Amino acid sequence: MNVNTRSLNRVAVKAGAIGLMFLSACASPTFRILEKPIVFDEERKQLSLEYLKARYNMQKDAPYIEPKMIVLHWTAIPTLEKSFNAMNPTLLPGSRTAIGSASSLNVSAQFLVDRDGTVYRQLPDTAFARHVIGLNHCAIGVENVGGGKEGLTKAQLKANVELVRYLKSKYDIEYLIGHYEYQDFVGHHLWKEVDAGYRTKKVDPGKDFMRKVRIKTKDLELKGSPQS
Repeated sequence: MNVNTRSLNRVAVKAGAIGLMFLSACASPTFRILEKPIVFDEERKQLSLEYLKARYNMQKDAPYIEPKMIVLHWTAIPTLEKSFNAMNPTLLPGSRTAIGSASSLNVSAQFLVDRDGTVYRQLPDTAFARHVIGLNHCAIGVENVGGGKEGLTKAQLKANVELVRYLKSKYDIEYLIGHYEYQDFVGHHLWKEVDAGYRTKKVDPGKDFMRKVRIKTKDLELKGSPQS
């Protein structure tokens, strides 16, 4: 073997190693996701299927989605455990009258991000979750603990950016929106809600937070509101 051949082989091996590293990075997150599952029992699955049929005219055999969108939220609840406990039960609390008429299925999200940036998976990535009117059939929800006047933390910003990157590498994600932007999709081909009167006003996770997430994920070329 001459020097040139050895050099070419070394380049090929190095390129192969880089390729394997790239595939590995795409297949798994570069940060830690802890498992903290909410109840996903037969009752919740059945209510999810009924929601899909009644609200979206979608008949499915199993309560799973084809992700096209990531929706960022805040819980407006100050602690991780209280935020988790709000989503854990299968049935919606009786106090949620504004959305209770649409379904008794409780709200939830696939991911929950604590104030320190720790990411928890509450449901399988593609399990149906009720977190955004009209778009649940294609949206992965990311809830952030807290919010409101105090806003979200720098650690949560970093975690959301990493999570968006991970989900984009794993699924055919086209859109990244804040919850407050969901009504901009009325009339869009992804919009499925059948009741024109079923809407709620949202402000989460804050326009400044979304602006920062979008700046840090600009290279992913994700689309936002169709009205922007």
